[in-house]
Amino acid sequence: MDNLVIDTPEQIPLEFPLAGIGSRFLALAVDTLIQSAAAVLLFSAAMIIASTTHKIPTRGAWALAIVVILWFIVQFGYFAIFEAVWNGQTPGKRATHLRVIQDSGRRITVYEAVARNLLRIVDSLPGLYGVAIISALLSAKSKRLGDYVAGTVVVHERPVTLEAEVRWEAATAGSLKHDIARLAPGEFQLIEAFLMRRNQLSAEVRAQTAHRILERLNGRFEFAPDEFKNPESTLESLTGAYRARARYG
Repeated sequence: MDNLVIDTPEQIPLEFPLAGIGSRFLALAVDTLIQSAAAVLLFSAAMIIASTTHKIPTRGAWALAIVVILWFIVQFGYFAIFEAVWNGQTPGKRATHLRVIQDSGRRITVYEAVARNLLRIVDSLPGLYGVAIISALLSAKSKRLGDYVAGTVVVHERPVTLEAEVRWEAATAGSLKHDIARLAPGEFQLIEAFLMRRNQLSAEVRAQTAHRILERLNGRFEFAPDEFKNPESTLESLTGAYRARARYG
């Protein structure tokens, strides 16, 4: 499996396993099934509306207009809306553990979510995403045209186990003695990227990376010696506090 390797300003390399054509099509198949089910429900709603409001044309016209708008959103806004709200994931991508990120490794914004999906119509030509397949085969990072326009890439994510979620929740539940306002957005993204992918690192690299991140932040936070004994727990607490402050969580 090819990896996307990103060197952070802190000289800490982050690796992201790139998603290939097969895994991306599997995610697309799940999303297409959801879209088809939604379209069937909307069509059924339109038929019911047409049969029950034939005596009130105005009300029926408004109801059908709403159904048409909802169908348009399902067909053309589905991917952009989910990727913007779910941090680069659709239901299909979440089920197959894929995520869209920026080329820099950062989470995508609404701009990238919309931009990459505006080209989906072109990527789907002439059928079964022919243009997208050719583009992905020619790209070293398996990019379709929408990814080139938005500066994004699709990567694999390892599923987070329940045990890991419990440990993270327990680590962030305690009170933080530091002023979280001192943590810059870029530093938060670095910490979060490490925590999300630490299980993919060897034990030695994982421990060294956590310690180096904490050392970089020590100049402003002045961590206690106990906090350096378990740097990952300290980073988890910082991330939890930052999310709570920014209303992410």
